[in-house]
Amino acid sequence: MFKFLKDKLKSAISKISEGVEKEGRIEEKEVEVTPEPKKEEKGFFAKLKEKFAGKEEKIAEELEVKEEKPKIEIKKEVIEEKKPEIKEVKEIKHKPVEHKKEEKLKLEHKEIKKEERPIELKQKITEEPIKKGFFETLKEKIITTKINEEQFEKLFWDMELALMENNVAVEVIEKIKNDLKEELVENPIKRTKVEETIQETLKNSIEELFQSADFDLVQEIKDKKEKPYVIAFFGINGSGKTTSIAKLANMLKERKISCVLAASDTFRAASIEQLQQHADKLGVKIIKHAYGSDPAAVAFDAIKHARAKNIDAVLIDTAGRMHSNTNLIQEMQKIIRVAKPDLKIFVGESITGNDCVEQAKTFNEAVGIDGIILAKADVDEKGGAAVSVSYVTKKPILYLGVGQKYSDLQEFNSNVILKGLGLA
Repeated sequence: MFKFLKDKLKSAISKISEGVEKEGRIEEKEVEVTPEPKKEEKGFFAKLKEKFAGKEEKIAEELEVKEEKPKIEIKKEVIEEKKPEIKEVKEIKHKPVEHKKEEKLKLEHKEIKKEERPIELKQKITEEPIKKGFFETLKEKIITTKINEEQFEKLFWDMELALMENNVAVEVIEKIKNDLKEELVENPIKRTKVEETIQETLKNSIEELFQSADFDLVQEIKDKKEKPYVIAFFGINGSGKTTSIAKLANMLKERKISCVLAASDTFRAASIEQLQQHADKLGVKIIKHAYGSDPAAVAFDAIKHARAKNIDAVLIDTAGRMHSNTNLIQEMQKIIRVAKPDLKIFVGESITGNDCVEQAKTFNEAVGIDGIILAKADVDEKGGAAVSVSYVTKKPILYLGVGQKYSDLQEFNSNVILKGLGLA
């Protein structure tokens, strides 16, 4: 399932992760070229050398002469200053006790005033933004990488191309792109986690594409007070609609829910015989009229029969019609008005990709579908319809057709799609 898209995504993820690391390294090289401190040191000494070129001996002589005098003077000053310090100490000792207390208070007051300055300086320092040290910045650059928006646009092209080739809708591509951009652009990512980050973001983005079905069909049928529970099926010719109806009838029968089939496709040749064969194999009742009869009348009779026989559900097969055929769309709307179905299901062929998505959009606009069955999902190598149809229509995928047997109707689970894409 979805082999082509899976392989393309794997390749695109790998290319993007390699690109993120490569682009990150290019940025680092640009930042680290010719540090400023080296320029300043070189310029200073060069100027100093030029200024005093040829005057080294004279400067040395002058320095020797000047250094002799201050040495003697400094010693004298030190000797002379020691005497008054001793006198002051003696005088303080002879002073009365009260004066000592006053002097202590004065000294303490001075010490408090001196301490006020460093506190103010500390406050000013903490208010300024903390700058990272050289080694901390270097460490961050070594273990992480980041890219800008321009670099991301260039790197995402491979994934965008892979999604387009596999019939993923434009709206879905834009969503995936925006999610990845938010996660990758200007955000430091650990070098060892680049591919993992891209894969996890892509997984979360695709999970959000699917509308959740807030009901259990079997339970809905059981809970309905006024029987029968009516389900109408729509789709184009050859989409697997009649086969999907038979598969759903089999599932209901296995869960002890009785049903009757309404052959409301009175337009296509051999459509009634095809549904009759399924009904015979499953052992369920079918209501049919002659070809060319009013499809809405067939649906009405099937519902009337179900009420009379206390049958739980009616499954209405309608004529396959192109979403562009106005007359057939109007006929479908008439069936809706007469039958008043509890559930309207669009059946689309998964392998048709974007066509399936466009069909679902048009049928939804015409009759307001409630859910989707994707037929032939097991042979779909691309997966574009499976990824896109729910997001575009804002309707849940209810079931996947995954084979030719009656039992090959699988309740939809997003993990099945993610697994098919290699993301689970």
